[in-house]
Amino acid sequence: MKPREIIATAKAPGGVELRLVRHDNDHIIMIDSNELMSSRLGGSEEALATLSCDRLRERTKPHLLIGGYGMGFTLRAALARLGPQAKITVAELVPEIIDWARGPMSALTAGCLDDPRVRLITGDVTADIAASAKSYDAILLDVDNGPSGLTSAANDGLYSMKGLARAKTALKPGGVLAIWSAAPDDAFTRRLDKAGFKAEAVTVRARSNGKGPRHTIWFATAR
Repeated sequence: MKPREIIATAKAPGGVELRLVRHDNDHIIMIDSNELMSSRLGGSEEALATLSCDRLRERTKPHLLIGGYGMGFTLRAALARLGPQAKITVAELVPEIIDWARGPMSALTAGCLDDPRVRLITGDVTADIAASAKSYDAILLDVDNGPSGLTSAANDGLYSMKGLARAKTALKPGGVLAIWSAAPDDAFTRRLDKAGFKAEAVTVRARSNGKGPRHTIWFATAR
């Protein structure tokens, strides 16, 4: 078995170090000994996109905001699902993530960042949400491991009552707030309800073949 090789590092806000690791033909982004994401496990990130798009079938020109590029699974799945009139804004906080996507992981990226439907923001998705009003048909958040932040305590601002209120303002009427999480969180489901959302927590598998660890996605619409 080939050893793991660290090929790049980056600092996330707060000083947390991200490491891009290559293992044979796979890539892994790690924090300490924790695997934050892997090129082998993109099924639940794809489901974040496909299940959100399924909820937007009646919209001919949907505009989606994706918070966190990661390894691009969500973006590629959304592009494959949506028509030519759709727009997708992608906000990635760590610029090196995009450098890695265009560099050592370009085969996985498959040109998705150059799709004419895509607008890339290198910055905090929280700021874009706060500056938007009735702009998005869906907001898809795959930031950290979900409502419990791992790389940055500042991510809690997305999932607090104030953060959820800002997301509700940024959505068009009937829009969808979709949030990926590595684990279920009943307290967060109750928080969504308290924030005025009708929320459904869906369990999905980490692998696209229906296997692997179970992850959670909340799909929430304003009541």
